[in-house]
Amino acid sequence: MTHDSAHGTGTQDAGAEGAAVERRLTTREAAERLGVKPETVYAYVSRGQLASRRTAGGRGSTFDASEVDALARRAGRREPSPPVAGDLVFRTGITLIEPDRYYFRGVDATELARHYGYEEVAEWIWTGELRPGTRFTAAPESLAAARRTAASLPRHSSSTDRLRAAVAAAASADPLRFDLSPQGVLNSARTLVPTLVDALPPAGEEGGEGGSLAARLWPKLTARPADAASLAVLDTALSLLADHDLAASTLAARVAASAHAHPYAVVSAGLGVLEGPLHGAASGLAHRMLLEVVDRGGAAPVVADHLRAGRRVPGLGHRLYTAEDPRAGALFALLDELPHAVPVMAAARDVVATTARHTPLHANVDLALAAFSVACGMPAETGETVFAVSRAAGWIAHAMEEYAERPLRMRPSGQYGGPRPPQPLPLPTAEAAASESGATGAPRQSAN
Repeated sequence: MTHDSAHGTGTQDAGAEGAAVERRLTTREAAERLGVKPETVYAYVSRGQLASRRTAGGRGSTFDASEVDALARRAGRREPSPPVAGDLVFRTGITLIEPDRYYFRGVDATELARHYGYEEVAEWIWTGELRPGTRFTAAPESLAAARRTAASLPRHSSSTDRLRAAVAAAASADPLRFDLSPQGVLNSARTLVPTLVDALPPAGEEGGEGGSLAARLWPKLTARPADAASLAVLDTALSLLADHDLAASTLAARVAASAHAHPYAVVSAGLGVLEGPLHGAASGLAHRMLLEVVDRGGAAPVVADHLRAGRRVPGLGHRLYTAEDPRAGALFALLDELPHAVPVMAAARDVVATTARHTPLHANVDLALAAFSVACGMPAETGETVFAVSRAAGWIAHAMEEYAERPLRMRPSGQYGGPRPPQPLPLPTAEAAASESGATGAPRQSAN
């Protein structure tokens, strides 16, 4: 996303004798050449990727044009920034996150989600090729096994419970799941993702199974019929959440892939981590908060209750973004177009504004997912379900990268902090000794 220097401000001025005189770039000019916002330029400076110099008057920074152009060329090749000491770093060509936006294979992810559906975005993440009109279809045998297993769980089971069970059942019905060649993994991926959706029990009247994944997921989430605008929000959410670099669940998926676990097992690993309240389940907390804000007529008492109890206000703040989560911004823009979302959007913005009086936090994607689920009359676990279905594409994309790496490369060493050996053989506790002696009090005879 670099800009040709011919379209920007020149770096040289012709002198009286035609000699070239260097002119440094302002922050805004540097941002235009790099195709980023000024805040991102400051982030490059703080990371040591770009040097700045104060102007003569001491107001504002300037940048060497050749250094900016060199950084722009490196960004075009998606070279990773230098790792921080102690961080676990993976080279990946899937997602790049900057302080104010993120990219799928070099393309702005919010723009990609605005113009293409989830299946098309998934194909882009997996292959780097765009296939308009792509539709995923579940394999009949795997889907039948997944549905039977998901339906056999207790009624109180969550959607994530059913997805985990469905993945395991679908794997058992796919004898080709161990084919880890790129094409074999793609074949598994294109049937596994729709299996996740089609295996869930319906909440409303189901449509045909040949439609878009978003259209097939909608009746699993609510009995309300889908209108085109609301369905577009769901499809966009699926696309936006497809990957987000090395989140905790994605790291688990890569660890599984490092052991050459098949794609179904990779997705199972991701689902296991996703269920944590600090990851995929976070939107459920925001959902309940927004319902309370709407019910009480304002965010102030609700936010006050959270702060008084020492709890974080759900749906706010993200460690990777300095301002609003770009995924939240994209979904809020669509939700603003829904008449039935007006009350909950007012509640969401009230939460952000009220909390800002205490701490400068911005909305993240969990708040946007919560606003969507509340506005559309969906249950609190909707955000987690959408997250799980969507992120399966990213887990598989990372697995494909990991299959090409040295196997089992993620084998950290533990720092032992237990008793220093050698220690004497432990004696049994009184309870263990009584159990060993049996009811008669006589020592038990060994059968070996």
